[in-house]
Amino acid sequence: MAGPQPVVLSGPSGAGKSTLLKRLLQDHEDIFGFSVSHTTRKPRPREVNGKDYHFVTREEMEKAIKAGEFLEYAEFSGNMYGTSKAAVHSVQAKNQICILDIDMQGVKNIKKSDLNPIYITVLPPSVAVLEKRLRDRKTETEESIQKRLNAAIKDMEISKEPGLFDSIIINDVLEEAYSNLMRVLQGEILKAEQCKNSSSPKDFS
Repeated sequence: MAGPQPVVLSGPSGAGKSTLLKRLLQDHEDIFGFSVSHTTRKPRPREVNGKDYHFVTREEMEKAIKAGEFLEYAEFSGNMYGTSKAAVHSVQAKNQICILDIDMQGVKNIKKSDLNPIYITVLPPSVAVLEKRLRDRKTETEESIQKRLNAAIKDMEISKEPGLFDSIIINDVLEEAYSNLMRVLQGEILKAEQCKNSSSPKDFS
C-alpha cells in the first residue's frame, strides 16, 4: 500500500473506546485523523457541525446513500448514522491514519467495502465491570443502563467471530490497554511518519 491503512475502532459503550481514542488523537494529532460521521439527529448543546458530526436531513442522507457515497450506515433510535467515503478521503488527503469509530453493524458493512482497514475492538474485562462503569457515570437511567448492557453483551459475542477483528483489546487497566493499542498501530504510525517526511504526495485511492 502507498500509505498507512485506516483503522476501524469498535466496542460497546462503557468499554473505554472513546477514552483511548481521545488520548490517541491528543498524543499523535499530526498522525491520526478522525472520520466525522453523518447523522440525521439534531445537534446537542455545544456540538459543532463538521467536527462532532455532519448534521444532515434524512432526505440528504438517503440520497447520498443511494448514490453510493457511504461506506456504512445504520439507524438507531429513529436517527440515521453513517460514514461517508468523502470523510475518510479528507483525512487520508492529509497523509494521516484515518480512524473510524464504528459499531458492530457498521464493522460488518465496512467488511463488504474495499476500504481494507485494521479492525480493532475494545472490550471490558467483564459485563460486571462494564455495568459498574455505566452506573458510576451517574448520567444513565436504569432503562438506558439495561439497554446498553444488553447491546454490549451482543457486541462481545459478535466480537468472538473468527476473522472479524485483527486485534481485541481488553480494557481492564487503561494504561495497559493504551500500550496494547499503540503496539498494534506502531507499524502504521511509522508509515504515516514516512509519508509526512516524504516530499512526494501519496495516493490513497
